[in-house]
This record gives sequence, structure tokens and C-alpha cells, in this order.
Amino acid sequence: MKTHGLISLDRSTQKHFGLALVLAMLTACGSVPESPTSQREDKAAQPAATAPAPAPQPAAAAAPAAPPPPILPYEEAVLSAANNLLGKAQLPTGVTQHALVIDPLIDGMTGAQSAATQAMGTRIVGLIREKYPQYEVQPFSAANVSKSPLVLVGTFTGVNNQRKTEGQREAFRICLALADLKTGKLVSKGLAFAKADGIDITPTVFFRDSPAWTDDPSTLGYIRTCQGTKAGDPINPLYVDRILAATIISEAIDSYGAGKYAEALALYENALRVPHGNQARVFTGLYLTNWKLGRREAAAQAFGQMVDFGLDQKRLAVKFLFRAGSNAFHEDKKVNEPYPTWLGEIGTRGARRTACLEIIGHSSASGPEPMNERLSLLRAEYVKSRLERIAPGFGKRMIVNGAGSRQTLVGNGRNDASDALDRRVEFKVIGC
Repeated sequence: MKTHGLISLDRSTQKHFGLALVLAMLTACGSVPESPTSQREDKAAQPAATAPAPAPQPAAAAAPAAPPPPILPYEEAVLSAANNLLGKAQLPTGVTQHALVIDPLIDGMTGAQSAATQAMGTRIVGLIREKYPQYEVQPFSAANVSKSPLVLVGTFTGVNNQRKTEGQREAFRICLALADLKTGKLVSKGLAFAKADGIDITPTVFFRDSPAWTDDPSTLGYIRTCQGTKAGDPINPLYVDRILAATIISEAIDSYGAGKYAEALALYENALRVPHGNQARVFTGLYLTNWKLGRREAAAQAFGQMVDFGLDQKRLAVKFLFRAGSNAFHEDKKVNEPYPTWLGEIGTRGARRTACLEIIGHSSASGPEPMNERLSLLRAEYVKSRLERIAPGFGKRMIVNGAGSRQTLVGNGRNDASDALDRRVEFKVIGC
């Protein structure tokens, strides 16, 4: 069984922890375009009062925005983004080899790791070893991170035909960033777009089994370090402050995926004791490992912590699985066995709060949208009725809504494990 102690970064790294992140946009990955240069004032002498005023000059036209990169086959897109990142990095001089760790790449909307993000990480490591001897790839561990190496992060995000993260996703945006923990700044960026053909975005075991999802500062910091930034920008402080905890969580996720539940549980418990270790992934891991080990009471407690964390973030999504075309839960006991535990914790902990909840049903983008909206509303109403039985009187502080497929997080319309979050029931904290 492995344990980890607290490790602090060097002073040079700490110096940059508090730097504010300059963000131009959250959803775009490329560098911020330069503003048009303003016209210079005329410094010539002013004409006499009797002289006619000069005719106004037309404003200089702004330079057209550069077109986005083309959409390439997946392998070609990964290599394009990675070669730009690694080949154009602004590295310190006088050093022949630079230590580099890779914080596992994630989906830019959900924060989940998938078969595609894992494959991309493996391909980048292979490329470094083939072509870039100036980098020494090391494991993403607390011991290595404490030495302030270069850190590679990346997002893989579904986009529609307008390159936006909404509607039907038809391609993927690859965003890579290389951060220097010694200076606290980004030293390089890489961007490419990949065709969606044949790409497997099925979540890895931990993220597939995760029962809930919420906005998490740690994931947000990772995404903001990569997206909407350029070389020279500071690393997002939300990410830097949590990177040591992230190394333990990453190891725990790997242990869970390998079926080493007791080992994973010990790692999640240790991560919770690290500064900024109170993350959604940690509470999720405590729930999953305790459940796998048959520790139902401890699992319920961990799920309750996840509920409190999500409601503190004003948004908690739960992956209830319903029968096709129905508002009844799936009949498979292996699927629905934990549902009473989930509902019990949501009802009990939600009722303790003074705020109100909006319960929103969601669906994937298959079938007619009017039917999706109606079905998602019925499912939200069903969940509300179950919560009212658990916490009488709580119903007066709940409203329901059906979003259909208008707010998909994945948006591929496959109706399988890859887009399970699109069929979520969401609990949003609202004013009463």
C-alpha cells in the first residue's frame, strides 16, 4: 500500500503561484489576437482659426482574423499540435535536457479522461522519444513535480461545424500547453483540429463509473491553463495550487482502473489530507472504492460529501440511468442498486440548506427534440417525487425543468457510455 507525504515546491515556483491568469476566452484555445493598432495623433501644428478644418480620414481597416487550422485526420492532427508545442517552446538556455511530466490529458468540457485522450498522451510520449531528445519524460508524481519540471497539459474537445462546443459535435479541438513550474509561465502552445471519424471517446474506468459530475476549481484551472492562453502567460493559479494533489489523484485513478480498490482507497484518503485535496475526483474516488469494497456506510458518507461539494458549486449532475423512452429507472439491479443511497444523500443534504433547487432533466441528441424535452421533464419530475418522500416539505423548495438535448456536454448522439453525461439529471442551486 502506497502513501504520500506533503511536498512543497521550491521558492521559485511558489513565487509565481499567485500570478493572475490573463484570459481572453474560455472556450477558444489559440492565442489572443492582437488589437488593431490605433492611429497616431497628428503632431503637426494646428491650422489658423480661419482655415477650413481638414476632412476626416477613413479609419484603417482591421486586419482580417487568421482562419482556424484545417480539420485533419486524428493522427495527423495530434502530431501537428505536438510538433508545434515541442518544437517552438521557449526553453531556458544553457540546459541540454529538460525534465517533463504529463498531467493526463482530459476532455475540455467534462474533465474526463477517455480512450482518445490516453491514446493521445501515449502518442506524444512516443514522439518525444523519437524526435525531441532535449526533453526527458518522467512519471507524473509528487516527487518529480516537487523539482519544478516542465508540465504538459492538454484538452480534447468536441466541437460543431462552427468550431463551438454546442450542438452536434463533428470534430475535435486539440489544445496543448507546456508550462514551466520554475518560472510559473507557459513556454509553448499547440493547436489542431481532428476529424471525428473512428475516435473512441469512451471514458476510462474511473470516469465511466463516476456517478456524478460538478464544476470543480481543479479541473477549471487545468482547462484554463490550456485554453484561451498563449506562450508567456502565467499558469492558472487554480491549477498550480492543486498540482501536488493531482499527482496522488492520478495514481489513485490508475489503481482504481486496475481493480486495486484498497490501494486506490488509501491514495484517495491521502489526497484528501493534502492542501487543496478536497476535489470532486477525491470524493468520487472515496465513494467508488468504498462501494467496491462493500463498505456501504462509508460509500454513502462519501457520496454525501460529493453532494455537498456540488451544491457548494451551485451545480450537481447525477447519472441516473432510465429505461428507454421511460421515466422509470433502469431495471438492472447492478445499475440501480445505489440509487436509493444517492437519492437519500441528495434529499437529506439538500433539505438542510436554505436555498432552493431546480431539477433539470437532460437527454442525448437522438430522437425528435420535442419528445426529448418532454421525456427529460418527466424524469426530473420523477426524481423530485422521490426526494419529496425522503425529505417531506423539501418539495416546496424544488422546481423542475426539462432541457432535452439543448445543453449536451458531449454531444455525439451515440447513446452509449461515451455520452452518459448528456442523459444526466442536474440539481442547480437557485434563490427562493
